[in-house]
Amino acid sequence: MNAPLTSPTETQSRKADHIRICLDESVQCHQATNGLERYRFTHCCLPEIDRSEINLTTQFLGKPLAAPLLISSMTGGTELAKTINYRLATVAQHYKIAMGVGSQRVAVENPEVAPTFNVRSLAPDILLFANLGAVQLNYSYGLDQCLRVIDWLEADALILHLNPLQECVQTKGDTNFRGLLAKIATLCQKLSVPVIAKEVGNGISATMAQKLIEAGVQAIDVAGAGGTSWAKVESERATDAKQRRLGATFAEWGLPTAECITTIRAIAPTIPLIASGGLRDGLEVAKAIALGADLAGLAQPFLQAACESETALAELAEVLIAEIETVLFCTGNSTIEALRRSQALELKV
Repeated sequence: MNAPLTSPTETQSRKADHIRICLDESVQCHQATNGLERYRFTHCCLPEIDRSEINLTTQFLGKPLAAPLLISSMTGGTELAKTINYRLATVAQHYKIAMGVGSQRVAVENPEVAPTFNVRSLAPDILLFANLGAVQLNYSYGLDQCLRVIDWLEADALILHLNPLQECVQTKGDTNFRGLLAKIATLCQKLSVPVIAKEVGNGISATMAQKLIEAGVQAIDVAGAGGTSWAKVESERATDAKQRRLGATFAEWGLPTAECITTIRAIAPTIPLIASGGLRDGLEVAKAIALGADLAGLAQPFLQAACESETALAELAEVLIAEIETVLFCTGNSTIEALRRSQALELKV
């Protein structure tokens, strides 16, 4: 088993860099898109419903949500990250939407920063996801560390994020992914909460989703291309020319979010499915749901708003909900389930 390659201080510094770079540098995909622009809704000029009666409630992993929205995993481990997570949790609780925290590896390495993640007291009712990198299972992590981050958070599920490209570009990245599927399968058997497999912006193919489902993973977050490019992020952080070049070469690498949703749903009709990766507004959320996702995750828009104020976050949540409601109204659907069944979404000619 490999030993960790970085110190707790290095990990904490990297988390601070990630926030700064995501906010200040040009690290969004420019050529790769989430694929949702290829679709449009058929407009219904006479909805025959009262907009005030539209109902966005849904369930995910057995827990009720007021809207099919997830504040995707972002950060933790620094004072700024603590402020961001606390604001996110407060808004998630108010609007009864789901939330994931960033990788808790930094807290495992340095338990003093665990409070920067621990938001359950602020959000007692929300669907809340713990988070670790799957590759850490090859770097001395196991059941104990997974249980620790779940318990700290009082989490409803554990995200294992899959990020081979990011680790390739990251200076001193953890790149031994050998044998991980079997370790994930063992973990799924031993944990009492569901395991969610999540990419970080390069997508999960139907073939890989099938393998993960067979291993016991109980939900998939496709996290496709089209949003933040972690190759670009790590390229910005890189301390040598080779790593910077790698990040630039693979900046637009990945599977579009829309393609991941449709291909996975075709082979796994019932797996709980999260669409994330480049989603920016409620219209794209609605498209993802209509394509087959159960939940839609956004990160960058929430990060920007959280760094501004709790008020800005609430305003973002309000507009996202209003946008989803408008899609339902203008397609003649009064519920999320009706939208899924409606076939109102079509490929553009």
